Amino acid sequence: MCRAAAWNEPSFVMAANASIWAREYRRISFSYEICLKTLISLINEALLGYAHQSGAWIPESRSRSGAGSGDKAMTKTKQLRAAIQAPQILVQPGVFDGFSARLVEHMGYPTAFITGSGVSESRLGQVDVGIMGMEENVAAVRSIAACSNLALLADGDTGYGNAINAYHTVRAFERAGAAGIMLEDQAWPKRCGHMRGKEVIPQDEMVQKLRAACEARTDPDFVIKSRTDTLATHGLDEVIRRLNAYAEAGADLLFADALLDAGQIRTVAANVPKPLCVNMGFGIRQRSTTPLLSAAQLQDLGVAVVIYPRLLTACALAGMKNGLEILGRSLATGQPEDRPDAALSFEELNDIMGMAEVKGLEEKFLTDDQKAAKYGGEPVGAVHATAKAAGHA
Repeated sequence: MCRAAAWNEPSFVMAANASIWAREYRRISFSYEICLKTLISLINEALLGYAHQSGAWIPESRSRSGAGSGDKAMTKTKQLRAAIQAPQILVQPGVFDGFSARLVEHMGYPTAFITGSGVSESRLGQVDVGIMGMEENVAAVRSIAACSNLALLADGDTGYGNAINAYHTVRAFERAGAAGIMLEDQAWPKRCGHMRGKEVIPQDEMVQKLRAACEARTDPDFVIKSRTDTLATHGLDEVIRRLNAYAEAGADLLFADALLDAGQIRTVAANVPKPLCVNMGFGIRQRSTTPLLSAAQLQDLGVAVVIYPRLLTACALAGMKNGLEILGRSLATGQPEDRPDAALSFEELNDIMGMAEVKGLEEKFLTDDQKAAKYGGEPVGAVHATAKAAGHA
C-alpha cells in the first residue's frame, strides 16, 4: 500500500495537501524545554533524524494536559485509526511502563506501541519467550493507559489460546484502555519475532482468531493489527498470502515481522490491501535481521507504520548501566561525581511525571488551611516554581 514520500510530525493527521502543510511547518520554529539531557535527545534525534535534515516540523514537548482541542474531539481509537490511514508514516515508539509512556507523550508523540517484550522484561525480568501471561500484560496496559493520553496499540501476543481465548483477550485489552491490539500467528509459547525457534499455527486458525477479535471489540474503531512470523518458517510468498487472508478476515493493520531487506519490505507493501507496519527494533543500531532504515526510507517503500519496540528498553538499560559505572568509579575513588549529562534533574523528572497536574489539582481542590500547612501560605504555583528554579523541592 503506497505512501507519499513526505515526512511530517507524527501527532498530526494530514487532511490537507501535504506540500502546503510542509511549507507552513518550515516557517515555524520550536524549541524544547531546557535540557532533557543526553538520553532523551538521543531518542528524539534517532526517531526524527530525517526531520532535522529536511527542516520539517519536529514534535514540541507537551504535558499530559497539553493535548490540543483536535485530540480531545476524537476518541483514542479514532485518533489511532486516522493516524494509520494518514498520508505520512506513523512513528510509534515502544512503551512498557509509566516512565516510558510519560516520556513519549512529553516528547510530543500522540500514539505508542506497548511492547510485549518490554513489559515482560521490565515487569517480570524475563526474556520474551511466552513466560508472561494475559493478566500480567493487561495489568501493564491498564497502568500505562491510566497515566497518559497516548492512543496505545497493545501487544496481545497470540491471544493466549484459540479463537475463543482471542475473543476474550480483545475484550480485556479494550476494557484496559488500549486503542488497538496486535495478534500474531505464532504457536504458544511464542517468542520475540527476531529470535530463532519460532513456530506458527495454520492459517485458518489465525483467520478464525482475527474474525473472533473483530467481533469481540465493542468500539468499531478499535484497531486490530495482525502479525505473521512465517517468513522464517515458510518464506515470503506465504507472508503475502497470509497477510491477504488476515486482511480479508478483518484486520485493519498488517505486520510481517523480521523481514530481511528493503526489497522484501517493498514487495510485501505492494502486495497487501491494507496498511503495512514494519518493526525497526532498536531504531538507532543495527541488528542481524531487519536492516536499519529511517522512517523516511520506510515510507518510500510503502510502509504506513513503523514501531520501535526495543529503543527505549535498550536506551534505558544503557543509561542505567552508565549510571552504575559512574557510581562505581565514585566508590572506588572516594570522590563524588556530579554528572548532569548522565541523569535528569529532580525537577525535570517530576515535570515529565506530571507534577504540573498535581500542582493544578492542589490549587483547585485543597482548602486554604491545607495549602498553608503544606506551603506556609505561599501560593501553590509559586512554591513549585521557586523549587524548580532553585534546584530543589
